[in-house]
Amino acid sequence: MVDAIAPNTASLTTPPDSATGDVPQTSRQTDRFSSRLTPLDGERMLAAIDIGTNSIHMVVVRIEPDFPSFRIIDKQKDTVRLGDFAPHKKALRDDAIDRAVASLKRCLQIARSLNVHDVVAVATSATREATNGKDFIDRVQAELGLTINVISGQEEARRIYLGVLSGMELHSQPHAIIDIGGGSTELILGAGAQPRFLSSTKVGAVRLNAQMITTNPVSEAEFIRLEAYVRGRLEPTIDDIKAKLEPGETLRMIGTSGTIETLAELSAAEELGSVPDPLNGYVLTLEQVEKWAEKLRRMNYRERAELSDLSPRRAEIIVPGAVILQQAMRMLEVDQLVICERALREGLVVDWMLNHGLIENRMQYQESVRDRSVMKTARKYRVDVPHSERVARFALALFDQTQGVLHGWGDAEREYLWAACMLHNCGHFVSHSAHHKHSYYLIRNGELLGFTELELELIANISRYHRKSPPKKKHEPYHNLPSKEARHIVEQISAMLRVAVALDRRRVGAIASLAAQYDAKSKALHLTLRPQHPNDPCELELWNLDYKKACFEEEFGVKLTAELVN
Repeated sequence: MVDAIAPNTASLTTPPDSATGDVPQTSRQTDRFSSRLTPLDGERMLAAIDIGTNSIHMVVVRIEPDFPSFRIIDKQKDTVRLGDFAPHKKALRDDAIDRAVASLKRCLQIARSLNVHDVVAVATSATREATNGKDFIDRVQAELGLTINVISGQEEARRIYLGVLSGMELHSQPHAIIDIGGGSTELILGAGAQPRFLSSTKVGAVRLNAQMITTNPVSEAEFIRLEAYVRGRLEPTIDDIKAKLEPGETLRMIGTSGTIETLAELSAAEELGSVPDPLNGYVLTLEQVEKWAEKLRRMNYRERAELSDLSPRRAEIIVPGAVILQQAMRMLEVDQLVICERALREGLVVDWMLNHGLIENRMQYQESVRDRSVMKTARKYRVDVPHSERVARFALALFDQTQGVLHGWGDAEREYLWAACMLHNCGHFVSHSAHHKHSYYLIRNGELLGFTELELELIANISRYHRKSPPKKKHEPYHNLPSKEARHIVEQISAMLRVAVALDRRRVGAIASLAAQYDAKSKALHLTLRPQHPNDPCELELWNLDYKKACFEEEFGVKLTAELVN
């Protein structure tokens, strides 16, 4: 299936002259992090892997940048049950980890056989919650060389939304999108543009089966308790969705994921005599869902497993999955939903295309999801945005003008620096005292969209070290970063942030620009600073720079000097 998406038609703004101290004269846009990735020429093969609570899914696609679009070439799915936690522990079982590693090995073998250019892999609820989730990720990295990014529930919802939009047109009508996973259920409200609401609730088919099902067949009393529990967990989310509907709007519904597709297949086989292929677009009614929820509840496991459209593994968890869908439809007061076969893994593909500058137009709202999310967080915590923007301008100028000279960091690290600049003072929302530590906490737990867990950790650490002590091993967040490289990023990028913060010490925009010049012979970096007003000596900024430059000098092995030039 080909998904045609309108091409990127955004024009590049002309970079300012490097003599002013801004971004050097290159093909880089002056947008905050527009240089992050270079648009692609020619087709690319991409593999996207979704490591869920119940299953591991992979899709291999051919990216066609000229359209832009992607074509699904191959799929792979294994039920590994990572969410079957060890008894009385919030930990992944050894046998589940072994199954997952073996599955990922097969995925990579398929990907290599198809000559993929890139592989993106994310882990969701089970890995996110497990006490040994990092051990699993480290093992996969060590044995397979595959990097897994853990994403938050809201980020999972955002990418599910992207996946749905890649395969279905919403015609500007509000739709509730539901994805029932093994460990969580994602509910999204959107009409084809920016999502109005993203949520992830800890009710999933595997989780509920383990916690609440003890009878076989499921007894009526247990079934009633299950329904009540699901209603209680979903109620706040459903209320939020309803509150975001405009007067007179009619809510439609879309369903994705294995549980919902299985219920659709059972209904279609019974009523049509066969299952549509593709299933995309099939209408499943609430009446059918309620009928099958009761019917499956009355069957024992063996009877469910013998149904032609139900795999043995799905037969174990289909009853709680059906209850989640049934309760969501009842509470949202919709009598039918449309099946969409695209979800998280296709959303990973779209997100990859967005990050490579291949999509704008009808997906335009997502192209800048990271910077818009950062700005939303800044407003939420009442950040002094003009000050933060000046700090970001100085920091990015310093980054760009020393790139390839003092450091070899690239576009990703440049983006982390920008985000940290914008949010470094958000801790003032909690308290002025130790606000740098509060900034770390707010960034780390603020659910910024578009970032992986590791990226959030890096940004939070960079912000935390804009003042006071430099990074130290005794600081737990810094010490717990997963690699030496990650710690090195924090050390050097935060040193740049410190210099930038000093240059706006009075928060009045006293410094208009900076230009950096490196003398390799003397190992000195000289900053030429231009004041906003010719008669302003900028004494406080120069004093603060001298006070804060020690970290920069130590990290980059240079002597930092500055001169004010009118």
